[in-house]
Amino acid sequence: MIYYLAFLISVLISVLFAPLYIKFAKKVKFGQNILHYVSEHQSKQGTPTMGGIIFILPTILVSLFFMKSNLAIPLMCLSVFLAYAVVGFLDDYIKIKYKRNMGLRAYQKIIFQLLIAFFVAVFIYRNFFLSGQYLPFTFKVWDLKAFVIPFVIFVFLACTNSVNLTDGLDGLAGGISFVFFIIIAFISVFYVKNLVGDFEQEYAIQMQNINVICFSVAGSLLGFLLFNSYPAKIFMGDTGSLALGALMACVCCMNGTSLYIPIIGVMFVVSSVSVIMQVVYFKRTRKRFFLMSPYHHHLEHKGMYETKIVFIYIFITMLIGITILALLGIV
Repeated sequence: MIYYLAFLISVLISVLFAPLYIKFAKKVKFGQNILHYVSEHQSKQGTPTMGGIIFILPTILVSLFFMKSNLAIPLMCLSVFLAYAVVGFLDDYIKIKYKRNMGLRAYQKIIFQLLIAFFVAVFIYRNFFLSGQYLPFTFKVWDLKAFVIPFVIFVFLACTNSVNLTDGLDGLAGGISFVFFIIIAFISVFYVKNLVGDFEQEYAIQMQNINVICFSVAGSLLGFLLFNSYPAKIFMGDTGSLALGALMACVCCMNGTSLYIPIIGVMFVVSSVSVIMQVVYFKRTRKRFFLMSPYHHHLEHKGMYETKIVFIYIFITMLIGITILALLGIV
């Protein structure tokens, strides 16, 4: 019941808050600069951005309201969520202020990401019961021990940059993330129900709080998608995409479901891999492997409608997610 209420209230708050923020963003001219070589999107020039605030604030407020005692782990997740949002906000603000496509330098963003990720990794290492990660579709736990530090850092860098790269079409990153958090929440609920013993019950309370965060962000994203789906009235910007990627990494590393990330988030993987392939192939041959990367832009150049691409990406994510839930016996 708590999960449902957290989800529902988050939807309502984000839906009510979005029009106010959009009006504010237009007034202060928080408009998106569109890359000149993405010709299909030139009509979107000036669309309000930094819309991640629309789902970030409701998620934090609702989560804090519904969370129970033992708050150290969930508060860490929310703090990381907010910290990456601040980094994304700085990136977006610089782009808008100087009317350019580059905000923070790549090395600056990486430094910020590494510092926050390292802090989380050490936190997980010091809490030994967090260092184990479930092997997909089993109750077996892979105890990473000291290796958890580089592992967590890698997960953070992979998630934040993959979500950021995927945020290129109306409703794409938000839609996939919505499905992702719903599926992860159900998987986590499944694992929590099977925890026994006094120590594990204490751990279970913390995991239940993380589940509240997952349902809250899913609800907030659903409300946000009402305004971000095609044609978008607001973009999430790096404010939203970096925060979402960080929350995915933090939540999954904390509740032991990190090895599910590349399975459920396979479309995020597609975005990252397509960019890597494009860069490597171009450096070796001076030719392009794709018409444009990430892959969703390649599909656009091939003539596929934006709404069709978004539907396919979300459909695949949902299909994989439901399959996982079925294999685990949850549905």
